[in-house]
Amino acid sequence: MHTTLHHPAPTKMIATGEATAILPTETTPPIKVIGTEAIRETFDEVCLQQAMNSRLAPGVTDVVLNPDAHLGYGAPVGCVMVSPTHIYPGPVGVDIKCSMSLLQLDVPADAIEDRQTRRALISAICQRTPTGAGKGQRSAKKSRPVNRTLGKQLVIEGASESVCQQLGIPVSWAERCEDSFHLGHDDTRDALGNRLEALLEQRHMSNFSDKMSQLGSYGGGNHFGECEVVHVADDQRSRSVAETFGLHDGKVAFLSHCGSRGFGHNLASGQFKTLQHKFSKWDIPLPAGDRQLVYAPLGTSEADDYLDDMALGANFATVNHLLINALVLEAFQEVLPGTNGSLVYFISHNIARKEIMDNRPTWVHRKGATRAFPAGHYALRETPFADTGHPILLPGNPRDGSAVMVADAGAEKACFSVNHGAGRTLGRRHANRVLDQATIDDEFEQNDILSNCRFYPKDEAPAAYKDFEEVLRSVKTAGLASEVARLKARFVIKDASKADD
Repeated sequence: MHTTLHHPAPTKMIATGEATAILPTETTPPIKVIGTEAIRETFDEVCLQQAMNSRLAPGVTDVVLNPDAHLGYGAPVGCVMVSPTHIYPGPVGVDIKCSMSLLQLDVPADAIEDRQTRRALISAICQRTPTGAGKGQRSAKKSRPVNRTLGKQLVIEGASESVCQQLGIPVSWAERCEDSFHLGHDDTRDALGNRLEALLEQRHMSNFSDKMSQLGSYGGGNHFGECEVVHVADDQRSRSVAETFGLHDGKVAFLSHCGSRGFGHNLASGQFKTLQHKFSKWDIPLPAGDRQLVYAPLGTSEADDYLDDMALGANFATVNHLLINALVLEAFQEVLPGTNGSLVYFISHNIARKEIMDNRPTWVHRKGATRAFPAGHYALRETPFADTGHPILLPGNPRDGSAVMVADAGAEKACFSVNHGAGRTLGRRHANRVLDQATIDDEFEQNDILSNCRFYPKDEAPAAYKDFEEVLRSVKTAGLASEVARLKARFVIKDASKADD
């Protein structure tokens, strides 16, 4: 990745509260920053420069830096970028609709205390959900095969009743999704069908059937599946919200992090190449001279094509998560017969969504940022979360746990968004160079956390990420969201292959 130091070097952030600040620009309203002083010190100059470049790009009205912000593709990972007039592929990224999902099981914590039971569960899950860059259904003997016809249907329809039934996914789970399906640029499925047919004629999509064979898999890099024990916070609001969410204190849950796999990567890469070629051909100035900040004005054919491609990738990601959860439930039922499970929520953090802000439709790009709608938000009407706000799933690390939060009214100041996790503090190469494998593995042993990896990847170790407690403190102190439950890891499904996130 690169970023161009085209605009003047960022000025210093100015604190506006214990966990809020602004980053001024010379010509626009400032960038909003969420984070305590300790967190703000983790933002290096390149991250701030990317934020500045993004804020000064055409049509952008707001940029928010979240506590997990770090170097990204054009725009920082951990940022929100808002525009009513332009669509930007960079602040969505190459893993379209990378997301989190949480499956609540009726298994008590002591049922998985035995290490042999956990090893059996790891084996049963890995027989169904392969890990690793490029891995798919052929790598897991108990996976669900997806042929070309079904693949075309699911990327057009998302988690429709027909798609769910064919894949053995409970149809009711679609009601627990931030978006169970995405439509084309004109709000129709027909637009997606037409776009897909055009894509299948292009060289970069000649491997469509192979990419469909990755459905129901995690991939590599920072993607994972994690068996948790739920600890609901001991206060009345948390207990009430947890009941609405379907969280059960002291019971086992399963947290998943993955996206649109190779299919989404193909779509995003194709879009970057197409738009970069057009900027070059037409001699259009790039924002800050950065090829990763190409854009398309809404209403143009280029914007329509991107929105269609993003929707196709997002539909794959949605079904991918739901299928993984169905396979995980099946694995638990094999090892612990009689297990029941229900989806708590599925929520994305690499997506652009059309939302109403300041009484007008606008595109909110969330790159490594997750939606945070509080109680009473218009978009939650007629959902189970209208009176509470929806679940926010924030992964931390296996050692320190993850969190389920709920938005507070203050989330509006961050464009109804929060961070998507802890955020990296060490780059992958740096982590592999400076972290000690024995120390990492001993830490997992001391905390009685098992893994399917012979050696847990150094670039994914807890020490490669920011202080999760300080990240959460930033969110809570800024008034964006409150913690409902903490998830404590008992085992992790991970891959040591090259990152594909």
